[in-house]
Amino acid sequence: MTDKLMSIQNWLNEQQLDVAYFSDFHSIDYLTGFNSDPIERVLALFVFPEDEPFIFAPALEVEAVKNSGWQYPVYGYQDQENPWNLISEHLHTRTKHTEKWAVEKDQLTLNRASFIQTAVPEAKFIGNLSPLMTEMHLIKTPDEIVKLHKAGLDADRAFEFGFAALQAGVSELQVMAKLEYDLKSAGVAGMSFETLVQFGAHAAEPHGDTSNNTLKSGDLALFDLGTIYDGYVSDATRTVAFQSASDHQRDVYNVVLEAQLTAQNAAKPGMTAGELDGIARDVITKAGYSDYFVHRLGHGIGSSVHESIQIAQGNDLILQPGMSFSIEPGIYIPGDLGIRIEDSVIMTETGVDSYTHSSKELRIID
Repeated sequence: MTDKLMSIQNWLNEQQLDVAYFSDFHSIDYLTGFNSDPIERVLALFVFPEDEPFIFAPALEVEAVKNSGWQYPVYGYQDQENPWNLISEHLHTRTKHTEKWAVEKDQLTLNRASFIQTAVPEAKFIGNLSPLMTEMHLIKTPDEIVKLHKAGLDADRAFEFGFAALQAGVSELQVMAKLEYDLKSAGVAGMSFETLVQFGAHAAEPHGDTSNNTLKSGDLALFDLGTIYDGYVSDATRTVAFQSASDHQRDVYNVVLEAQLTAQNAAKPGMTAGELDGIARDVITKAGYSDYFVHRLGHGIGSSVHESIQIAQGNDLILQPGMSFSIEPGIYIPGDLGIRIEDSVIMTETGVDSYTHSSKELRIID
């Protein structure tokens, strides 16, 4: 049994609980190596204090689970079957104790909870697996760090494909499509989230969508993207200028760059997440743009693109070696421009090691 599954078993024994039910497909991937988003279907992992774990999956996923390297039972169900009744049967076959459950309270919906309690009337949701999963994700293993670095290298390749797609009159959507097509043609399996491409003033919307907005000479182009390598992800942002950059654009860009580099160079184990956010925020504030830095400095990254670490004001989390997170200050002036520069980093014993490496100097794309 893997160390991760043994950790769940040990926790169940310590908490005197009977069943751990995982419903988040990200958690299932993290614990088992099987990755699939079941959409509306039921995908579940059950772990017990003593007995073998099992995966319950849609019938169309059963062979994929077996081929993923999962060494324990997997049970499937057809779309016309009631999955909860089948789960009840498998549980009662596996163990005599099905009363005290641990669930991911951050993930379990009231609807599915009611289905479980109808099929397993004795089930009581006592334990919360969400904090345990958060803790397990915090510190990356050496193997996880290797995978993150490889995902970062693919993100660097993605930027080059994106920059090469820039030309007058092209739309954000066209650039995104060309970037992802070229990257997948080069053998990269997929993106860790939907690629964001924004031109000109549209980039002043930090969570805006990629649109039909077209590129003009003198526009800034913001790319926010990430890739997946063997279940681990990268996340990075670069902002480039198309054909020319004004003094104003250069000035704002240099403030963001200074904030990003200052924070990245200052990051050390033992400081708090809030302190690191403050280092970047102070640079932007002193330059007069505090009202235009409207989000936290960063977030955790690992097997999903937003893990629990919040590099944010007021967060007293102590940064430790092995933590993985983003450093991504930005300035967003409505109707004018948006600039963000982001790297994914791993905290080491002495500072942070970035696993995205594309140049951060302002690049003019001709």
